Amino acid sequence: MGRSYRALTLGIVSVVLMIAFEATAVGTAMPIAARELDGLGLYAFAFSGYFTTSLLAMVVSGQWCDRSGPLPPLAAGIGGFAVGLVISGTAQSMWPFVLGRAVQGLGGGLVIVALYVVVGRAYPERLRPSVMAAFAASWVVPSIVGPLVSGTVTEQLGWRWVFLAIPVLVVLPLAVMLPPLRRAAHAPDPAPETLPEAPEPVAPPVRDGRRIWYAVALATGAALLQYAGQDISPLSVIPAVAGIVLLVPSALRLLPPGTFRAVRGLPTVILMRGIAAGTFIAAESFIPLMLVTQRGLSATMAGLSLAGAGLTWALGSYVQARPRLAPVRERLAQFGMVLSAAAICGASLALVQSVPVWIVAVAWCAGGLGMGLVISTLSVLMLEQSAPAEAGANSAALQVSDALSNVLLVAAAGTVFAALGGGTVGATADASTASPGHPAAFAAVFLPAAALALAGAFVAARLRPHPKSA
Repeated sequence: MGRSYRALTLGIVSVVLMIAFEATAVGTAMPIAARELDGLGLYAFAFSGYFTTSLLAMVVSGQWCDRSGPLPPLAAGIGGFAVGLVISGTAQSMWPFVLGRAVQGLGGGLVIVALYVVVGRAYPERLRPSVMAAFAASWVVPSIVGPLVSGTVTEQLGWRWVFLAIPVLVVLPLAVMLPPLRRAAHAPDPAPETLPEAPEPVAPPVRDGRRIWYAVALATGAALLQYAGQDISPLSVIPAVAGIVLLVPSALRLLPPGTFRAVRGLPTVILMRGIAAGTFIAAESFIPLMLVTQRGLSATMAGLSLAGAGLTWALGSYVQARPRLAPVRERLAQFGMVLSAAAICGASLALVQSVPVWIVAVAWCAGGLGMGLVISTLSVLMLEQSAPAEAGANSAALQVSDALSNVLLVAAAGTVFAALGGGTVGATADASTASPGHPAAFAAVFLPAAALALAGAFVAARLRPHPKSA
């Protein structure tokens, strides 16, 4: 927040704030919008459409940033995000609404990668952990008040105003941010001693059309897997197999070599982002349903049980930003993954009726602290281990790993949950009337997620590359 960086910091944080409000507020208004547009049957596609196009846009943004700097994709992304909100907010039927969500996904994918490149280009290495902490803190207020504000606006003014009002939030901060961002986009590269050593200068990157097609295949494969997971039937095997055929080779080519073998250094950083985000989100997706169907809480109280994680997430990001902890970042990530695994196990204890239900709120606060330590640490390490010409591609790989693991683990959890008689978990279901299901179905979601998170604690020991031999 010094004079040199204040305007830029306020600007990029305001963009994250806009994305956070969108994520928390739109989810609250979505069921009402789908009902009024007579499109409950397409409800899930309003989410998968966003996710699918954002995967594609992340790869495009990475190449665009490396060729032209972060300003063009950031501006295009913010514009696309706002246009998508307007399309959805003015839609008169469900298909245009879904189209608006897909346009939002394109904008969101461009923005999130460009923001990481801005941090790498505009801020010295010593300030990057603090910027990542500011990004995490930007989610605190939206995660707490977003659903309440969105619900009030939806009830008093209508769901359309939730979509149409969000772009206005960033107009003034964006205008403040643009001048320093232009300067950052044309600034010289940081001093050589702050960058990974390279044997010779790296030529300016050129557009790799094959990566774009791999991104298209990856997004299509992910969409097919989501579609197959919504309806367990013999015919669902066809889109599932097609999705795997498209997704696996594309992921191998879009992520750094050695990612799935946890090769030391950047490949493990990328892999860990997927493990950390996927396990936490997969478990979190089922906690409100568990509290409603197994413990009789209202939907509002079930949601509030998770609200404290936003505060502790920001706290964890703040802690990892302390300069004296820089030498032990991999230890912070390991500790964070242990906290995340313990939180998932702690939340599952609520399946036992004699255990007080507040255990979930306590456990999820601990999990939020762990995620704050892990996610921000991984972002800092990614930038630290990336040469300037590769910052865009590596930022895209980090986000692709995050998004891809979310959809795969959530889809797998949903399939197992439904197969074990977990009850109605479709996107159009009313949680208050959902079939209670069997507690074992919830346990089959939580316990594997906790085990994978714990395995991530061991993988995190490989976050730094081998020190070079003398």
